[in-house]
Amino acid sequence: MTANPETTGTPGPESGSLGREDENRPHRVLGWIPYLGLAVAIMLALVAGRVEGSRVVVMLGLSALAAVWQCTMHVPVADRERRQVKAVVFYVGLVALIASLVTVSPFFGFFAFSGYLQIGLLPRRLWPPAIAVVAGLVATTQVGGVQNIVHGLLAPFLGLVVVNVLVAGVVTYQSLEEDQRSHRRARHIDELAEANRRLREALEENAGLHAQLVAQAREAGVMDERQRMAGEIHDTIAQGLTGIVTQLEAAAHADHDPERRARHRDLARRLAKESLAEARRSVQALRPGPLAEAQLPEAVREMADRWAQTSGLPVRVEVTGGPVPLLPAVEVVLFRVAQEGLANIAKHAAASRAGVTLSYTDEVVLLDVVDDGVGFRPGAGGGESYGLTAMRQRLRQIGGSLEIESSPGEGTALSAQAPVAGPEQGFEPGLELEPESVPEPGFEPGPELEPTAAGSPVARPGENDA
Repeated sequence: MTANPETTGTPGPESGSLGREDENRPHRVLGWIPYLGLAVAIMLALVAGRVEGSRVVVMLGLSALAAVWQCTMHVPVADRERRQVKAVVFYVGLVALIASLVTVSPFFGFFAFSGYLQIGLLPRRLWPPAIAVVAGLVATTQVGGVQNIVHGLLAPFLGLVVVNVLVAGVVTYQSLEEDQRSHRRARHIDELAEANRRLREALEENAGLHAQLVAQAREAGVMDERQRMAGEIHDTIAQGLTGIVTQLEAAAHADHDPERRARHRDLARRLAKESLAEARRSVQALRPGPLAEAQLPEAVREMADRWAQTSGLPVRVEVTGGPVPLLPAVEVVLFRVAQEGLANIAKHAAASRAGVTLSYTDEVVLLDVVDDGVGFRPGAGGGESYGLTAMRQRLRQIGGSLEIESSPGEGTALSAQAPVAGPEQGFEPGLELEPESVPEPGFEPGPELEPTAAGSPVARPGENDA
């Protein structure tokens, strides 16, 4: 007898998600029912001949007004809460037009039925009186019109009103509740979609910021390395080349003194050899010498053997898992960490033995350096030593990490972890810090120079006999 009470009229634009579009599709279909009921009532009234003369004009005028009212004043379901006053005015006007048309012809019960369909536009407190009024209008059409009620059908009319209220009321309430639950679900879907959209935008923004920070950190590291290399070249190789040029210029001005000219040439040759050695040392500092000729496990064993000979402590080196080729950057960092860990044992641990374990897995490489020495409290004294800080910096550059377990009298366990595939961003081995236990050989400058009369420095006599 009834249908969904929240039927809309002419479908209008709605700003909802796909979920809300699916929920409102039935409303757009049922929105044509009032016009269809109005058309059927007009045709039946004209064909049956129950409406004649001036009443036909009144019927057509009221029908046209009802159609215009339905089209222009109807409030979409999505806007019923925001435009509640207009929704109430629309429904009151609709009921008035239904009542007027019912008095003209009982066939307009087909149009009166639309009063049930649109009760959902009203606030909830107005549902009971609205159902009662529409039930009365429908009962009027069911008894054949107002004139039949006046002429003895009052009792059947009242009985039909009660039946309509009970049946239509129950069905209408169930339909309204289900429809409201559907709209609540649609709103929740919209809210979840909006939350997901904001979360996706936040993740994209965070990813962009992360990439920007990584790029800035890399640029800063490259700049620091350039400055370091520039300072090293200036202090070593550039000074050596300057000395060579100076000695050659001095030799060119000593044509009258063959002995002095030969001395300047010897000094230039000596400075060239020293500069060449310094250049080779700078290049070799980018990658440890043992790694240039062997893989990481062999390089660590050789380094540990040399450490045992110099420190006098036994060291045990173990390799677990299947060794796989690693990126040069990862091998350099793990080698330096092992080197620094053993150096710290020799200097601070007072240990009787040490152990190095290199473990290969599918995703990471683990390096453990342990001893049975005096131990210490990590973090005590306000910070870590330079060597431990250097280890963390190297590992962080390749996406690795460092863990230290120690306590007084219990020895120390140092565990480094690095990815097998290497970091996402490239790593410049030259950015690493030299461990404090492996001092770089200092540059031994050439003979002390003194200015000549022309302003160019020359060697002091007798200082090239070493």
